[in-house]
Amino acid sequence: MKSKQLLLLVIAAIALGGGGLMVLKNRQADYNRSTTDMGGKLLGTFDVNAVTALRLSQGTNVLNVVKSGDGWTVKERGGYPANFGEVAELVRKLSELKVAQPQRVGASRLGMLELSRDTATVVELLGSDGKALKTILLGKKHSKGGAEDNSPFGMGAMPDGRYVMVGNDLSSVAVVTDPLSNANPKPEEWVAKEFFKVEQPVFVQVTASEPTNSFQLTRTNEFADWTLADLKAGEEADKNKLTPFSSLLNGPSFNDVLVNPDLKALGLDQPVEALVRTATGFAYKLHIGKPQGEDSYPVQVSVDASLVKERTPGKDEKPEDKAKLDKEFADKLAKQQEKLKAEQALSKWTFTVGKWTLDSLLKKRSELLVDKSAAPNPNPAGDTPATVIDPLKLNLPGAN
Repeated sequence: MKSKQLLLLVIAAIALGGGGLMVLKNRQADYNRSTTDMGGKLLGTFDVNAVTALRLSQGTNVLNVVKSGDGWTVKERGGYPANFGEVAELVRKLSELKVAQPQRVGASRLGMLELSRDTATVVELLGSDGKALKTILLGKKHSKGGAEDNSPFGMGAMPDGRYVMVGNDLSSVAVVTDPLSNANPKPEEWVAKEFFKVEQPVFVQVTASEPTNSFQLTRTNEFADWTLADLKAGEEADKNKLTPFSSLLNGPSFNDVLVNPDLKALGLDQPVEALVRTATGFAYKLHIGKPQGEDSYPVQVSVDASLVKERTPGKDEKPEDKAKLDKEFADKLAKQQEKLKAEQALSKWTFTVGKWTLDSLLKKRSELLVDKSAAPNPNPAGDTPATVIDPLKLNLPGAN
């Protein structure tokens, strides 16, 4: 081979090698480069007010929270109102997420970081056209030092962040400083949990399927003692057992909303019925079905009220006080009407309610009575009676 030809081959080999090295370096740069710098916003800038729906999915679990009029609803709960505070908080957090540490990863590592489509929680912020404005994958939660369980009680390290990825862009994988723990595709965690509230109950009537378990309680005002109706000879109401009715359903909550409930299967075709009237004119009717598991019951509630709509002036009321008292009365009435409207909206839904909330209403009439079956204990302290010793029977000096 001539020296000139050899020189050309060497030059060609160098060129090819240099080109291959350049391609390799470019690929490595693509692999290592993050689309967002440390401290920059992960999702860039976008109009949060353009978000009209929120879709969260993980595997087969899907949650859709949709804007409807002035509020938001949970699609998987038949359009039940959503907790707007939770929705707004998550959208705000996502819009402000900043990169704490870019991650250099390849596709093979996504599973380890729980960022594969099978393991990640996929959050989509949707616009009015139903298309995603932004999509972010939430992966494994990050703990300081990477420890899985460094607590003295074995409860696991507290997460301080989370691995995330924007869409399918490997170069966007990063750790953010918010674990986003509320981003779960569980509909029951997104429904608005505002429920009804009974204030100043003065009448309680429970009608059970077994008539002997039914009972009725009354009292003259919110401070008076309760009276158990229809006491028979030898029966005595246990005041301690009646006291809890004074705070009955004062702050109830529910676990979930049932969509398309089977009334017969839930026992709501033959429910325990409860009627509670208040000193303020509200009347609450509850239908309670059969227990679901060990700690919840299906419940339907309807609310009505007889509100005083006109104020009766006091006998010695001064003219200068009338305007003030009229305004106070009008403000109070407006709040009562607002409360009534909100609580009446619950009537078309069926809820699952914790057993502890309904305990008083599920008692049998016999459980409200003093138990006289047990013989009284003459020595309630349980001490052994002291032995009385006659000193005259002891052979002691001075005993006689």
